[in-house]
Amino acid sequence: MTDRTPVRTGLLTVDGATLHHEVRGEGPLLVMMPGGSADAGIYDAIAADLADRWTVATFDPRGYSRSPLDGPVTDQSPATHADDIVRLIELLSPDGAPAALFGSSSSAVVALDALARHPGRLSRVVAHEPPVVALLPDPDAGRALFAAVREAFRRDGVAAAMATMAAGLAPEEGAAPGPEQAVAAEEAPAPEPTAEQAATFRRMHANLPVFLEHVLCPFSGHVPDLVALKAAVAQLVVGVGRDSRSLLPAVAAEGLARQVDAGVAEFPGGHIGLTEDPRAFAARLREVLLAT
Repeated sequence: MTDRTPVRTGLLTVDGATLHHEVRGEGPLLVMMPGGSADAGIYDAIAADLADRWTVATFDPRGYSRSPLDGPVTDQSPATHADDIVRLIELLSPDGAPAALFGSSSSAVVALDALARHPGRLSRVVAHEPPVVALLPDPDAGRALFAAVREAFRRDGVAAAMATMAAGLAPEEGAAPGPEQAVAAEEAPAPEPTAEQAATFRRMHANLPVFLEHVLCPFSGHVPDLVALKAAVAQLVVGVGRDSRSLLPAVAAEGLARQVDAGVAEFPGGHIGLTEDPRAFAARLREVLLAT
């Protein structure tokens, strides 16, 4: 699908970084957060489909692509990224109207922190498969897996890290994608990409070292505030992929839903369903956001 929706771009200064953001459409604000090493470009097709009903804001997370840090990159915090989201909402919704928020994978962890600490700024939060190891039946095994992925990256590079990720998340299924095999597949352009798509892929692929070294372990190791989330559960929908319900991120997501009594919505595809069939994913997200 060709994105013909006009895009308005801007820069937002936040504590320690400058955020590149893109805005499409009109209506209530919907902020879509990219996961893994992705940036705003991951949502081009979905944002275009939803811009008839919402003002859709996408962005490059701090330290990625066109959102430079003021200093050297260090381990990232979901709370800091959640504060960035609040600043973006304040910029784009200056009248104080709450925004809807969508996050997938690592950015779903940010969505949970934003809801726990800033519920008044959010109307509905859809957290699609947050890979939070604290919510797993065996948290220590989850922590060990992600630590091994980071060690593989440090020792042998990106390809070795992604292979370790795939093997650990679906040992019986080989290459089945998980929280961010994620990051490579999540960014992959369509066959025979245009020059613009290829440039987007290269840009996001270049974020992988930051993700593997400074995001994966801190985000997957985050412990959500379950008391605060339960208090705001009317605003929360937990998303799971139709084809990934046995994998770590979906298991964690369903564990979260049970602990806070949140509703669960099934989405097309697997953990990276938003890139497998963007139009079907956008249609399902529309249904979830408009459900009462």
